[in-house]
Amino acid sequence: MIENDRGLKQKLENIMDRIKTAALSCGRKPESVRLLAVSKTMPADKVKEAIDAGVTTLGENYIQEAREKFNSLSSYNVSWHFIGHLQTNKAKYAVRLFDLIHTVDSLKLALELNKQSKKINKIQQILIQINIGRESSKSGIYEQNALKLTKEISGLENLAVKGLMIMPPFFDDPEKVRPYFSTLRNMRDHIKEEAVKNVSMEELSMGMTGDFEAAIEEGATLVRIGTAIFGKRN
Repeated sequence: MIENDRGLKQKLENIMDRIKTAALSCGRKPESVRLLAVSKTMPADKVKEAIDAGVTTLGENYIQEAREKFNSLSSYNVSWHFIGHLQTNKAKYAVRLFDLIHTVDSLKLALELNKQSKKINKIQQILIQINIGRESSKSGIYEQNALKLTKEISGLENLAVKGLMIMPPFFDDPEKVRPYFSTLRNMRDHIKEEAVKNVSMEELSMGMTGDFEAAIEEGATLVRIGTAIFGKRN
């Protein structure tokens, strides 16, 4: 266990160093970028190792799995984010578990999240997911609909739109992904200029293990990294 601990801690320190270097290289403050450790499929004891090593924000993809981990790790002061596809019928669980939901992509889902948040007297923070590559296998709205959906959600009292999220098409070369990141940043800036009430547009959730440095250079505030911390998943 000690050897595992050291290995995970070393991986985490390496990632934090790379985040810092990428931020400084483009004139940003390293603290303007948060690491979201993607803990999906990882058992609670492995997630506890990551928390002990310094992880403060965790990303989960599946409600049932997250509920189990949340219950066993509830004594730890960490922030839980939902980054998977969210079905409307799971909204009631999502608002109880997660500080930030990254994957809101319809008014229907937003209405249900608002309804469930109201029941527990919570203002649920959300990001709007954009399907920037127009991939049928991925969730998210097309970019031309982003402002409309943002305005529709802005009137919901128990939701707060904090920014945008993407899962761009996969490329081995980070430079091929970069245009998707810059497009999302431009979209964020455009929506920001509209000064929509209850919308802050401060967060850009983009970049994963293979391309997070390019994402940081293009303005990412949340990078979602799993493999480089926890190793390959089964």
